[in-house]
This record gives sequence, structure tokens and C-alpha cells, in this order.
Amino acid sequence: MGALDWFWKAMGSSSERNDKKSKSIATGAGELVAELSALNDADLAARARSCAAGGELKDKSTFLACLAVAAERKLGLAPFHVQSQAVLRLLEGDVIQMATGEGKTLVGAMAATGFALTGKRVHVVTVNNYLAQRDAEWMRPLVETFGLSVASVTEKLSADKRREAYRSDIIYAPVNELGFDVLRDNQIISREQTVQAPADVALVDEADSVLVDEALVPLVLAGSRKGDAPTGHITNVVSRLREELDYTISQDGRTVTLTDAGAHRVEHELGIDSLYSEDNIGTVLVKVNLALHAKALLIRDIHYIVNEGELQLIDASKGRVADLQRWPDGLQAAVEAKEGLEVSEGGRILDTITLQELMRRYPTVCGMTGTAVEATDQLRQFYDLHVSVIDRNNPLQRFDEQDRVYATMAEKNKAIVAEIQALNATGQPVLVGTQDVAESEDLAEALAELGIEVNVLNAKNDEEEARIIAEAGDEGRVTVSTQMAGRGTDIKLGGADESDRAAVVERGGLAVLGTSRHRTARLDNQLRGRSGRQGDPGLSLFFVSLEDDLVVQGGEDDSLVFNPGEDGRIESKRVNAFVAHCQRVTEGQLLEIHAQTWKYNQLLADQRIIIDKRRANLLDTDPAWKELAQRAPQRAAELADVPEAAKVAAAREIMLFHLDLSWADHLELMDDVRESIHLRAIARETPIDEYHRIAVREFKELAQRAVDDSVETFNTVQINENGAHLDDSGLARPSATWTYMVSDNPLAGSGNSVIGGIGNLFR
Repeated sequence: MGALDWFWKAMGSSSERNDKKSKSIATGAGELVAELSALNDADLAARARSCAAGGELKDKSTFLACLAVAAERKLGLAPFHVQSQAVLRLLEGDVIQMATGEGKTLVGAMAATGFALTGKRVHVVTVNNYLAQRDAEWMRPLVETFGLSVASVTEKLSADKRREAYRSDIIYAPVNELGFDVLRDNQIISREQTVQAPADVALVDEADSVLVDEALVPLVLAGSRKGDAPTGHITNVVSRLREELDYTISQDGRTVTLTDAGAHRVEHELGIDSLYSEDNIGTVLVKVNLALHAKALLIRDIHYIVNEGELQLIDASKGRVADLQRWPDGLQAAVEAKEGLEVSEGGRILDTITLQELMRRYPTVCGMTGTAVEATDQLRQFYDLHVSVIDRNNPLQRFDEQDRVYATMAEKNKAIVAEIQALNATGQPVLVGTQDVAESEDLAEALAELGIEVNVLNAKNDEEEARIIAEAGDEGRVTVSTQMAGRGTDIKLGGADESDRAAVVERGGLAVLGTSRHRTARLDNQLRGRSGRQGDPGLSLFFVSLEDDLVVQGGEDDSLVFNPGEDGRIESKRVNAFVAHCQRVTEGQLLEIHAQTWKYNQLLADQRIIIDKRRANLLDTDPAWKELAQRAPQRAAELADVPEAAKVAAAREIMLFHLDLSWADHLELMDDVRESIHLRAIARETPIDEYHRIAVREFKELAQRAVDDSVETFNTVQINENGAHLDDSGLARPSATWTYMVSDNPLAGSGNSVIGGIGNLFR
């Protein structure tokens, strides 16, 4: 096998994915545009439909040309040749990589229209409500040209409006709303209550973010129940513990452990004999560990912010507030108690689903992003998806300068301020990507002291994002942002109206500076991609210190010899190579975490399929009444005078109640097992194997237990023409439910943070 052949195989490419065939088809489409432009809308739509007759695309060049003509006619957007090529790759089921500013929104709409014309319902998966609504309305004229319907599903839509929207041919929706609707539909007791209609295709925008970064975050449907939280006394005791003396933090910053001295101090102050006694290990020790985790590992303005008395988590991969996201109940409450906030109510988890599991529900998954190549391994391993790289329409003019590496963080931060000051003096706009809220605010304060006006964009003011980003490319503008400026933004040179474009181009375009490397090269490239749009000039430059988390956690090299200059800068190819090595190490760690989590989630996902089939059978047929009547014939005879429809509905409601309750119990049990499964390693057992053994054993008993409980309820609950009165027997479903996302990896993505606290970074 030749080197080039090996490369394409590693990239998940087939003979058609070498781009030659797709480029040829796109070229053929371009040659047909002039001819098809003479057709009216009706004839154009008919021509496109004839290409998609029978559910398969026959004449792809003509089909792409029809889409191109409609896009220019209805939207004023004439697709570039590379955009038509990208549409074809999406229709083939690939994840496409297209650079920022190359027109992914139009590409997605054209591909969605193509899928819909072959008779497939399409979910265009977005990262937030704003983009779902904006893109659906923006692309509506194109879609409707071909007699197709389009709608958006957003957070504030009622159940009836959602139900109507989901019947459309193309639905734009945030990924979390799609998942939450699946969870809510899994709680219905009659088929008429179903909201979401099945879809054939998931076309995922920002595919690497959704399918990789957020894929391990479970979506949760919960019902009211008080959660356990550390008491105020425990929180106060833990708040006085001292690092190294009373507790230690692991080198990777992910775990914290009491020392013997710390345990004795806690025992003394709580007035108990032992934290590890049978009476305390499952209660007091759990609460102490939660409070300690909250104190030592979760840092305000890095992992979360406090806004108007409310705790809000920060999404590390985006640098923005994570809407609806919370940590598991005990940890969430521990951080709230640490901050002196009102401790929020916990809840009984009714059902959960990961985004990986959600994507498995679609027969076809494809997507688009600016940074897919770096996620190739994950996309292939977990989704069997292939990556196609689409060429830029115009050659890249951005200059990507080599990293500037410094011995210490203080020297690095001083250099960052000096570089911004120098660039600003020329009038060149500067976008600075920081790692967290605290760092962005420290840098902005340091620049303000030098008289440099700064726009700050972070999780505390993300509602101003559109305005701030729209002006980030204006002459003399300095924008300091967390990673939230790395997604879904299009920075135009010269400001929103491009009035100063010529002046900014003359000064070198937008300069993008990174205050440190991220844990993955993909996040670095997202930031870089803000500059160099559509052949614009630009600059990207990253600063690194040997004290950065990435370097400290990514590896050590005792043989590393360097001679920093007076300003602390280290100009050494070996040091630069070492930094790149550290990033590869952390990328490998993240991939391993992803792989392990996938293994844990996979078995539950397979078990869910069985539960879903059982639930669908109960909803769509009448096995419930037959089964209960057979198991409790005397009770069935007592209900002879009850109308048949009422008996069938009552039996269905009883069996669904206990099936759902048993599944919720199973999820809760397996969550507890996973929390303690690391202890199995001490007994020389493989944790994942033991987890699977327990999950299989417990699941075998689940269905039978649900039926047995249903028979017991059937024998005792009142049943009349109004159905089963479960409420009167204390078996009511939760009167209130809510949805949220559990962040189980709160320390992912940290960059310049110092675990002991972060302050005055740029002093």
C-alpha cells in the first residue's frame, strides 16, 4: 500500500471520496446552470423531482444545478463550485470540513432540500435556538421553491406547535431540544400525545462540537424530589481545609483526596468517630467529598459564574454559559452551598439519553464544520462517519506565525499585553482568545490601564455577542473573548457594514491571538478560523508558557535545555516540538475518556432499544389488558361492567407507569454502580466488564419486576369508566418535570487556570 493510499484509508476515504468524482459532478452542474436558469419555478422544481424519483438521485449534476439556480433566484446567493461539491458530499453521508466564511449555511440548506426531495424527513441540527430559527427563515424561500415545508423547533415552542413543526419536511432544531423531545415522548401514555415525528436524516451543523465535544453530556428528564446536599455545617468545615495538609489534588487536576490528617480534622469538627464507618461512608463521607470537590476543583469565573443569585455553568469548549446544564444534583448543591446561594431542588431522574445515543436513532447522519479533520478518529470510531475536506473558494492569505513560548506564565502574559499594544498602535483589529472568564477580565483590565479600549465577550455578557462580533473586524478594535467567539461567527473586515474594509486590509486584516494552546488542536484551529475569511489577509499567533496547564499536564522532559531571553522567550525548535507533544498527549487522554465513556453508555443504549420496543408495543396494541387479565383473572372479572376502552386504557397506563419506573430505577442503580466501579480495580477485576455484568443481570430482572408490580397495582387500584386512579394510590407521575444536561467532566478544557485560584494574571 502506497503512502497516499494509506493516508486516504486513515481518513476514512473510499475511492469516490478522493474528491475527483465529486469535483467532476460539481463541474458538470456548473455547466448546466445557464440552461436551467431559463426554466420557471414550477419547471425547475419538476426537473429536480425527476432527478430524485424513486428515492435516489440519478442525475446528480442536473440536481445540483437545479439547487444552485433556486439559491441564486430566491436568496441572491450563487453557490461557488466548492459549495456544490460540499452539498454532494453531504448527500453521500460525509462530514464535510469547510473553512469559516465559505457558506456552510447555504450548503446545509441545499443538502437538506436534496434529502427531502428523495422522500426523507431531515433534522438540521444546530447548536442553539437562535441559529435554528434564523436559518429556517433565511433558507425558507429555497426550500419552498421545491414544494417542501420547513420549520424550526426552539425552546419556547408549545407542545402543539412542536408537533406541527415536526411534521415538516425539513426541521431546524438545537440538538438538546431534539433530545429532550425524545425523552418527553418516552413518558406519554397514549400515542396521540407524541410530539416528535421520526426523521431519516440528521444533518449536523458544527458536527465536531455536537458529535464529539458534547456527545458525552447526558440529556436528563427529571421529576420533583428533594436531592441530597452537603449541610451548611459540612460546607463550613470543608471550607477551612488546607491544601497539602488536609487534602491533595491529583496532578491532572481532576480528583481531590482527603489526607489522614484532613479526615481526622473533619471527624473531630463533625463530632463523629469515623468517616469510613458503615453508618457514615454512604452519607456523611459522600457529602464531605462533594463539598471538597466544590471547594478545590470548581473555580468561580472558570468553571461557573454567579449571575443574579444563580449558579450558571460555563461550557469549556465554547466559553459561554451552558444553557440548561447542571452538575449531578449533589455536586450542584455543593457548589451552591459554597457560594452561599439558595440550594436548588434535586429531582428523580426519569430518563436520560446521550447525544451519541440520540444520533443512533437516525438512519443517516452527516454534518459540516470548520474543523473536522482533527476529529477524524472520533467520528470514524464512534459514528462510522467519514470526513471530506472541501477546498477554499479563494486561497488562504492568513499568516499563521509560529508559537511564542515563554518560561513563565508571568513573562508570557506580559508579552501578550505588549503584542496587543503594538498591533493596536497600527490600527489593525485584534481578537484575543482566552481560556476562561477570569483570564478575559484580567487581560481587559490590564489593557484598559494602558488606555486601550477593549470589548470583552465572555459567559457574563453573551447576549451581546452578535453586536461585539459584528464590530470585531473594525479598524483599531480590540476584542477579548473566551472560546465562545470560535463558533458560529463571521467577522467581516471593516466592521458589520465593511465601511473601513480597505483600511483594515491595508493593515493586514484581523489579527487573532491565543493566550495559550487548547487541549486539542481542533479548538486552536477554531480560533484561527476567525481570521482569513474568503481570501482576506490576516494573522494568527499563539502564546505558550511552560507553566500552562497543557504543558504541565501533557508531559515532562527532564532533558529539555533552554536559554530564555531577557523577556523570558524561548526560541527553540525542540521546545516548540515539546509543546506540540504535550497537546498530542492531552488529545490522547480526551480520546481515551471518550472511548471509555462510550463503552459504559453503549450497553445502556442497547437496553434502551429493548425498552423502547416494549413501550411502543404497549402504546400501539392491547397486550397490557390481556396480560393483566390473564395474571389476575379474578380482578378482571370484577371489572366486567367497566367499558372495554376504559379497561384497555387503564391497563396500558398501569403497565407503562411501572415500566417507566423500573427503567428509572435501573438508570439510578447503574449510575451508582458506575460511581463506585473504580473500586473493582482494587479487587483485580476489570471495571468495565464488571459494570456490564451487573447491567445485564439487573436488566434481566427489570421487565419481570415491572410486570409483577403492574399486577399488584391492577389488583388494588380503583378502575372505572374514567380509567385507573393511580394518583389516589400514590402512584402519580411527577406533576412537574424539567430538563437539563449533566456535565460529568467539569474540568475539561482548562487552560491557564491555576487550581489554587486565579487572579491578576496580567500583572
